[in-house]
Amino acid sequence: MARVVGAFGVSHGPLLTTPPEEWQQRAAYDRRNPRHAYRGAYYDFPALLQARGKDFTDQLGLDLKTKRYNACQAAVAEVAKRYAACGANAAIILGNDQREIFKDDFTPAFLVYAGKEIQNIHPDEEETERLGTMGLAVALPGHVPPGGAVYPGAPKMAEAIVDALMDREFDVAVSYELPEYKGHAHGIPHAFGFIFRRIMNDAPPPTVPIFMNVGEARNQPRLPRMIKFGHAIKEAIDALPDDLNVAIFSSGGFTHFTIDEEFDHAVMAAMKQGDEDALLKFPESWFWGNTCETKSWYPMVAAMNDYGRKMDIIDYVPCYRSEAGTGQGMIFASWN
Repeated sequence: MARVVGAFGVSHGPLLTTPPEEWQQRAAYDRRNPRHAYRGAYYDFPALLQARGKDFTDQLGLDLKTKRYNACQAAVAEVAKRYAACGANAAIILGNDQREIFKDDFTPAFLVYAGKEIQNIHPDEEETERLGTMGLAVALPGHVPPGGAVYPGAPKMAEAIVDALMDREFDVAVSYELPEYKGHAHGIPHAFGFIFRRIMNDAPPPTVPIFMNVGEARNQPRLPRMIKFGHAIKEAIDALPDDLNVAIFSSGGFTHFTIDEEFDHAVMAAMKQGDEDALLKFPESWFWGNTCETKSWYPMVAAMNDYGRKMDIIDYVPCYRSEAGTGQGMIFASWN
């Protein structure tokens, strides 16, 4: 039986890498964005501001943004420290893709990557320029090195996980190569790249990335399925060889682009208690938009319940970037 020596949850938003004086780059994109998700509805920016019933300008001072940025850096460093101390010789990352590699021709609900290598490819000049129009190019160093990187995959471990999940009636997809789009390879999406870069310092052990389509309609696994997936993952890990010391990561979340602190704290409270029933009572529609990444933490909670481990919240930092309350609720945690 393999041992889980570390379990971590980490937000991965661009504000974690963007200097606070540059957060307005994303705010400018927010103001142009016609589709902001908030509590089961979509709004353009003026309508979102009206729906919030509050102006968040008091959250936008540079001193406050700098304080929050620094708090996030300290939390990322703490997760990295705890990971380094856990002694893992294998890893599993639970994350999502945002049309980075999976397109309209194929979007798996669950996919286990079983390749020998995990490529992290820096975008070309054209793609970097496109990301710049959305205020994202400045954050590239947070999830991809300037020259790219190649990390070790874990094919045998991945295949064993696939077999175990299939035995438990999860019909997962499997891939031995990251897909190319129009003849161009993208590399591992940023949800995974951030963990490799900022937590593992570009020196990961053999790793199994597990893609969960929490955000792209229409085949998003629903909340109960995410909980069941976590229980199945735990059983799959138990069946792995004894010499594996595994670290598990949930990547992403919490509320964004529209920060909803009340919702974040309610979800955190349920996770901290390991209360699966409470986690299933939230409306699916509240996880629309990029808040969907919060669902990537559901399997972790379920698996850790089976291990009898409790969530330790290192920090929660609401990083506001516009008067309509857009930004991201950043959360960093481990399970003891």
